[in-house]
Amino acid sequence: MYKLIATWSAPPAGQLDEFEQHYETVHAPAAAKVPNLRRIVLTRTADGLEGGEPGFHRVAEMLFDSPAALEESSHSAEWDAMRADAGGMIERFGVSLTVAMGWESELPAGG
Repeated sequence: MYKLIATWSAPPAGQLDEFEQHYETVHAPAAAKVPNLRRIVLTRTADGLEGGEPGFHRVAEMLFDSPAALEESSHSAEWDAMRADAGGMIERFGVSLTVAMGWESELPAGG
């Protein structure tokens, strides 16, 4: 699977609940409507490694069959709506969004 990974920085503490409400009721459902999307995995981080602060607040993993499928999706109205909402969240909450893409691979555990 070809994966788009988006990481969000944490909003200011006073806006955390408002950010989470928007993310869960508006942004994530908009992302889930993107055509060609096979699966979406959302994570809200709580802990950093060895008791440190997490490097990001939210992670979204959007899985597609191929780069071509993701590219096709990026020309859809649903994609445009998701991107517009992300831009609004960046402005409204002062967060940053970092995105990268690549092929997913899997290894057996314990080996």
